[in-house]
Amino acid sequence: QVQLIESGGGLVQPGGSLRLSCAASGRTFRSSYSMGWFRQAPGKEREFLAAITWSGDGTKYADSIKGRFTISRDKNTVYLQMNSLKPEDTAVYYCTAGPSIATMGGDLSSWGQGTQVTVSS
Repeated sequence: QVQLIESGGGLVQPGGSLRLSCAASGRTFRSSYSMGWFRQAPGKEREFLAAITWSGDGTKYADSIKGRFTISRDKNTVYLQMNSLKPEDTAVYYCTAGPSIATMGGDLSSWGQGTQVTVSS
C-alpha cells in the first residue's frame, strides 16, 4: 500500500508563500508513478491543481494556479511551491500518486490525508 504524507501547510498572509511537500513510501509505490496535488475547500468539490511525471519532464497545471504555483519532484517526494497566495487558495491540499498523469486522481491513485492551507490577514 502506498503511503503519502504531506507537510508544509499552515496559516499565511495574502501575497505570501508556502511550500508543500509530500513523501511517498510503501511496497506498492513505484518511482515511475506520476504525482500531483489537489485541493478541496469547504462546500466545494475536490479540484485538480498540478501533476508531474516520473521523470519530471512533463507537468500539468490548472488554469486557476498557473503562474503562481510550481510543482517539482525528487524521486519519491513531490513539492508544490505556492507564491502570491490568495484567500481563495484556502483549502485542504491533498497529495496523490498513480501510474499515469492522464489518470491522476482516478481509481488507481493513492491519496495523502491532506494538509490545511489558510490564507488570511
